Amino acid sequence: MRLFSGCRGGYKPAFAAVAASKDSGPMTQIDFEKRAEAVKRRRSPHGRLIGLWIDDCEPGIAHTRVPYHPVFVGDTATGVVHGGLVTTMIDESCGAAVQLSLQHPAAIATLDLRIDYMQPAAPGKDIRARAHCYRVTRSIAFVRAIAYQDSEDNVIASAAAAFMIGANRTDMFGGREPKVTYDMLPRLELPPGDPDHAFGASPYTRFLGIEARDDGTTVMPYDVRLTGNPMLPALHGGTIGTFLETTANVGVAREIGGAGQPKLVGLTINYLRSGRPVATWGSTKIVKQGRRVVAFESRAWQSDPAAPIATAYGHFLLRSDHSAEEA
Repeated sequence: MRLFSGCRGGYKPAFAAVAASKDSGPMTQIDFEKRAEAVKRRRSPHGRLIGLWIDDCEPGIAHTRVPYHPVFVGDTATGVVHGGLVTTMIDESCGAAVQLSLQHPAAIATLDLRIDYMQPAAPGKDIRARAHCYRVTRSIAFVRAIAYQDSEDNVIASAAAAFMIGANRTDMFGGREPKVTYDMLPRLELPPGDPDHAFGASPYTRFLGIEARDDGTTVMPYDVRLTGNPMLPALHGGTIGTFLETTANVGVAREIGGAGQPKLVGLTINYLRSGRPVATWGSTKIVKQGRRVVAFESRAWQSDPAAPIATAYGHFLLRSDHSAEEA
């Protein structure tokens, strides 16, 4: 299986400001090819598990693809792909774009990720993304991205993200042996069917191991398949985002009852600290409920609810049969 098709042409002067490191000039073509090869070789464990490919790259730009798999379905009734898979793909694609903009290896971490979901991903089709790291300072990198199918005219979601550069002392491109290696990963297989499970109709949610509690909270036990940084190890930002989205679905559905099946419109995730390899818990509160729109806030924590590892806020559109005024 070919996982990388190479990188486009020579270094473009237009990317000089992006590709410059904090202590040296722009990358040469040789420097960039080495960087691109390293990024290709060292995807995150979760990115490798879901089959994320780097199809093409330029300085500061990553073109990626995730082949369709039945595991990614969010609702078996419709067959559409789970929004969390799109979130995960965008998060990793943005990280790749940042690494493609740096001259020297550096540990990076997502600070925040804002995603607008424009339409569901159609069943049976690959999802593609283009991420562009358009600005790098000494400590922060700024990225824009889109996810799409068929062509960039068919956008599924658009995103903006900020990453911290030098987030920790780990180096995914060399140095000490990672604590999580690719040979530890399981196969990408559908979880066993269980119509009585809270997420029986959502294979991707169950694949991540997310459980719903009677009090409206959720829990995601740690599993090696959730790993983003294999050196620490730490949870993948995309799996944390999926967990927060699922938590919001559970909490909002519980509060609104039969007011309509919510549809996620936008989600902003703030990453506050690394997700350690332990169970993660989540809860949601409704900030404002209108006739058609619900604003919510979710949080994810591990050892202490007062010290969340990530928070998220966003809006659901209530898909009900009656017409009503906007919130």
